[in-house]
Order: sequence, then structure tokens, then C-alpha cells
Amino acid sequence: MRLLTRYILKQLFMPFIFSLIIIVFVLFTQFLLRAIDRFIGKDLDIGTIFEYLFLNLGWISALAVPMAVLVAALMAFGQFSEDNEITAMRASGISFTTIVRPALVMGLLISIILILFNSFIMPEMNFKARMLSGDIYRKRPDLNIEPGYFMDDLPSYSMIIKDKEGDVLKDVRIFSKGINESQTSIHSKTGQLSTIDDAIILDLYDGEIHELDLNDYGNYRRIEFDKHKITIPADDLFLNRRDTTSRSDREMTIAMILEKRKSINDRLDIVKGRIGRALIRTGMDSLVPPSLEASQLLLENYKNAFSADTSNSGDVIYRKEKDIDVVSRQLTNEYNLLRSYAKSSNKYNVELHKKFSLPVASILFIMTGASLGVLFRKGGFTIATGLSFGFFLIYYILMIGGEDLADRTILTPMVGVWSPNIILLIIATYLMIHTVREQPPLRFELNIFKRFKKKKNEPKGNHSE
Repeated sequence: MRLLTRYILKQLFMPFIFSLIIIVFVLFTQFLLRAIDRFIGKDLDIGTIFEYLFLNLGWISALAVPMAVLVAALMAFGQFSEDNEITAMRASGISFTTIVRPALVMGLLISIILILFNSFIMPEMNFKARMLSGDIYRKRPDLNIEPGYFMDDLPSYSMIIKDKEGDVLKDVRIFSKGINESQTSIHSKTGQLSTIDDAIILDLYDGEIHELDLNDYGNYRRIEFDKHKITIPADDLFLNRRDTTSRSDREMTIAMILEKRKSINDRLDIVKGRIGRALIRTGMDSLVPPSLEASQLLLENYKNAFSADTSNSGDVIYRKEKDIDVVSRQLTNEYNLLRSYAKSSNKYNVELHKKFSLPVASILFIMTGASLGVLFRKGGFTIATGLSFGFFLIYYILMIGGEDLADRTILTPMVGVWSPNIILLIIATYLMIHTVREQPPLRFELNIFKRFKKKKNEPKGNHSE
């Protein structure tokens, strides 16, 4: 039995690795084509580019692994069935559940590894990728100076040159820009441009400076120079790495999500406490209604009942109605705040469930792939990939739809995120049961075609009048 287990795992492992490499390559290529414009003209070193691409491999791998599991199961069990190895094993008294058990163990191990990856490693990679992407976006393009073209990349200045020989700029003209008290223009015969950590250095030779006071046009200065140096601060000229503790839900580990959720729940309790105290001020109890509409109806009924009470004077009724109106406006703001907090809490709950739902799907894909492989009796990569793509596309659409409905609080996070897995579990269980029983999972009784075929094969008789 150990020999059989090793053989099945070996037949699964190689297709898994092969399909994982292919799927990651396809998804990575698609991502690279969309992201390549972020690098153009940024003068980034190759290490930064590779770092950015590597960090984005996190979410690509998390998406590719379950699909690779499905492809591997289809290929391995399809090959077993095509080579009649499944038939031989069954003839030897080995049930299909025993045959598929090593594959399920492999799927379980992959799920555990993927859960740990999604919970601790991928959030850090997503966070660093977003930070690096923002830093790259803010980085200024390289200062490529072309003769005859204005360059506006320099802060506070515009510049144009007539010619350029190596690093030497010829016939340099510089103009100040922005709202200043004076307008400055500089002309030099030659110049050189260099950069330091956070600034641009312009060394100009043999030229003159013209300054015009914009408040008093009679105040004009002309300065000649042999050498003049301009230092221009440019903090965003180079790639500056930022550091921040602000993270989105997809950049949080499980501990961070639980802490964030606790913080939101504490805020919800504070708001509910304010609602209860506001209701007490009107003379009602502190029981918080479930919605704004319910609270407004409760206040309206209470106001009507108080106004209808003949023991209350007109002045008392007037003050009570004013108090109720103030509380009503306060409750409108408080319930809007409650909805906002509930939506945020829902978002974090959805992300928490997602860290487990997609890895668990790997086990279900093993069950589905094994049954379909035996059914179709084909172990080729093309067929396996086609079937896998169809199944995974449906699963992914359901997952995205459920996540969106959960984010909008139409469904609970558990129902929205786990519904695709439940549907997949039903399909996988149905296929597995029929595979164990050696029965085709789908039976079509084409009686009309059978009757047509039977009628066609009947001998034609001679009819006489």
C-alpha cells in the first residue's frame, strides 16, 4: 500500500509543479504587460523592478495553486484511467476511496500551507508591493534634456538649451515659474547639470541674470557672472521608500484583522451607548432599536402619545417635542455612523474568511479532478487545462460575486465567501459517489432517438389495397 501511495503522489506531484509553473507564468505575463508602463521613463535600477515583480508574485501564486491542484488531479487520474490502472487496482480489491486518499492528503497539506501563506506572508507582500508601487508612481522621470525643447520637470524653473555635447549644455536659458515677487531669467553660454541625494545642481558659466520686480516694474537688475550655481530641491527626483502603518484589509494578517475588528466593535458599542443615552433624555428606555427607521417610528409614536396625554400642558408638550426633534436628528447621524462601522467590519470579516476559503477549495478540487479524470479517461494537459479553466472560472465568478454581496452587507461574510465552496462540495461529492459506485454521474434517457433508431431498422412491408 505504501508503494501505491508513493506512486500516486509521484504521478500527482509532477503535473502539479508543471501546471503551477505554466499558470503562474500566464498570470505573471498578463500582470507584467499591464504594469510595464509604470517603469518606463522612471530610470529604475533592475533590483527595484525585480523587487516589485517578486512582491506581486504573492497574490498570483495564491490564485494559481488551487487551479494547479485541479489540473494535476485531472491529469493524474485521467492517465490512470486511460492506462486502465484504475481498473487493475479495483480488480485487485482496492477501492476508489483508497486510491484517492493519498491525493486528498496532498490536497490537505497544500491547503494548510496556503492558509499559512495567505495569513502571514501574502499580506506583507501585498503591503510592500503597494508601498513600492506608490513610490515608483511619484518618482520623477529621468532628466533627459533635448535641445530645442522646454523641460518643465525641474521644480520652480523651466529650461531650454540650444545644443548639447556630452554633459555640456550650450546656450542655456532658464526661467522662473510660479507666483513670486520677482521674475527671473538666466542665460549662459554653457552649463552642466548634476544631482545629489535630494537636489539638482546647475552649474552655469559665462552668462547673465535678469530680475524684474513684479510689484515695481521700474526695479530691474542685470547681473553678469563667470560662474553661477543653482541648487534646486527635488525630494521626489529619486525613489524614496516610505514607511507607514496604514494597511488595507488585504494587507493585514489574521492578528491585525482581529485587532481591527475589535476596535470597530468598541466604536460600535460607544455609538450604541450614545443612542441609548439620547433615548433616555426623551423619557424612553435605553433599548437601542435595530435600525434608523425603527428608532424614528418609536420616537414618533412616543411623541404622539405624549401630545395626546391631557395631563401635559402645552408648554411641556412643546419642550418635549423639541427634545425629541433634537434626538431624532442625532439618531440620524448615529445610525449613519453605525452603518459605516458595520460595513467596515463586514469588509474585514470577508477578508478573514477568504484566507481560508480558497485554500480549502484545493481539497474539493482534488475530489472533483479525480472523479472527472476517471470519467473522461484522458490524462492530456490540454484536456485537463480546459476542464480546469471552466471549473475554476465558474468558481472564481461565484467567489467574486459572493465577496461583493458580502461587502455590501447583502449577505453575511460567511455565506458570501463560503457559498462557492459549498456548491463545489456538492458537485465533488456527487461525482465522487458515482465514481466509487462505478456509475456514470449523468444519465440521459434519449427515448425519442431510440424509438427513431428502432423504427429506422424495422423491415419495410408490402402494403396492398
